[in-house]
Amino acid sequence: MKLKSIVVFCASSFGHSIAYSEQAARVGQVFAERGIQLVYGGGKVGLMGTVANAALEAGGKVVGVIPHFLNSKEREHTGVTTLITVDTMHDRKRIMNDYAEGVIALPGGFGTLEELFEMITWAQLGLHKKPVGLLNTNNFYQHLIHFIDHMVSEGLLKKENREMLLIADTIEELLEKMERYEPVAVTKWIKKDDI
Repeated sequence: MKLKSIVVFCASSFGHSIAYSEQAARVGQVFAERGIQLVYGGGKVGLMGTVANAALEAGGKVVGVIPHFLNSKEREHTGVTTLITVDTMHDRKRIMNDYAEGVIALPGGFGTLEELFEMITWAQLGLHKKPVGLLNTNNFYQHLIHFIDHMVSEGLLKKENREMLLIADTIEELLEKMERYEPVAVTKWIKKDDI
């Protein structure tokens, strides 16, 4: 299935490796080339600004969603195609979800992880059937991937739910996985006796 609109969660800072900015720019460029609308947090700084600017420079459409109180911190990007200002972080995520057919996390901090895990949890609970991807730029998420696998080995996460999180090192490979994604049947609450 060709995705027409994807949410990208990422840092409002640049990090120490130039690879993060280079990959964020590549994401924006590829989205524009493929006609994928970028939906993101609405800021003009850090990796957020990089992915948005790259998409815009390549002729893509960009929807930014930012809460009022973050305007001074993340500085809203007034050059995007559509800028939506909301009251709360919850409103931000809800609207971003409404606009998108898929989700990708680039490198980021607590906010990026919180957004990623909320979206993958919603998928696990059957609240949406969108592909959720992790772009493992420069092995940024390698420790997290190992920890998620540890959850499976410890019996706290089902293997089929683990496989809902699509992982790749390049945006091209990740988009390919996302376009081939088939949602799994919701199994979170099935008891062993029912199987």
